[in-house]
Amino acid sequence: MRRMRRLRKPGIRRIVAETRVSTDDLIMPLFVDERLESPAKIGSMPGQLRHSLESLAKEAEELEELGVPAVILFGIQEEKDEVGSGAYDPRGIVQRAAERIKETTSDIVVIADLCLCEYTSHGHCGVIKNQEVANDETLPLLGKAAVSQARAGADVVAPSGMMDHMVGAIREALDDEGFGDTPILSYAAKYASSFYGPFREAAESGYAFGDRSGYQMDPANALEALWEVRLDIEEGADMIMVKPAMPYLDVIRMVKDEFGMPTAAYQVSGEYSMIMGAAERGWLDGERAMGEALTSIKRAGADMILTYYAKEFAKKTQE
Repeated sequence: MRRMRRLRKPGIRRIVAETRVSTDDLIMPLFVDERLESPAKIGSMPGQLRHSLESLAKEAEELEELGVPAVILFGIQEEKDEVGSGAYDPRGIVQRAAERIKETTSDIVVIADLCLCEYTSHGHCGVIKNQEVANDETLPLLGKAAVSQARAGADVVAPSGMMDHMVGAIREALDDEGFGDTPILSYAAKYASSFYGPFREAAESGYAFGDRSGYQMDPANALEALWEVRLDIEEGADMIMVKPAMPYLDVIRMVKDEFGMPTAAYQVSGEYSMIMGAAERGWLDGERAMGEALTSIKRAGADMILTYYAKEFAKKTQE
């Protein structure tokens, strides 16, 4: 008689496991704030910091020693303007951060988040006309930002603004400026999610009016994600991303099955903070809950997981 419990004993359970998360799967998001001289805690994200340039470099060194293969950079700068010029300033904060990390590490992959929202005075992801984001007027600025980031040493650029045809514009700009080998990780299926709340505090990227539902996806739609991903692949995306992760595990699986592309999923700030906040209150076992969450994302089909827990996971793996 078949008994499924035979394979659930300690030891046996481990060797028959179908899905494993390793440090190699993880990408650590980092915030760098040009106004800071030392790290500052992010109140809504337990254990996470905004870094100065110097503390960021040290953090990247530590992550490399722990075996975390990649980081993705988000910048906070002192001055913002209507067109987000800090995103493409050669001496912008992300550009300086990429240069600094490259000076102090040898192997870690530097991914630059590529969007205007952290640099615009209104907090939206593009140029504003008549209280709306002007898609086509924004595209050349994204191309300039991509070239600036690549020139500063970013190994990968990751456009996150959900502008139509952003990947094509960025690919053309990179190719024209001699960065044809710089890959694009596109936030191809990015939903207008309530789970981004803590990030907006961390990156100071809240919006002055309206919301981002005019360019980010409706959480009710799954098939639309396939259209979005297909268009980005056709325009030259080398890797694609689904964001958030856990509320959209079905979308991750659909995308992976349909395209077979290198697929990332972003365990966003709200997902992270829910688990860590509950753990701080003793409501659940944070380490086990986070392990289960990351396993679910990997099981759904993600090849790479962007998670604020990457450093802690790597530490516990080494233990």
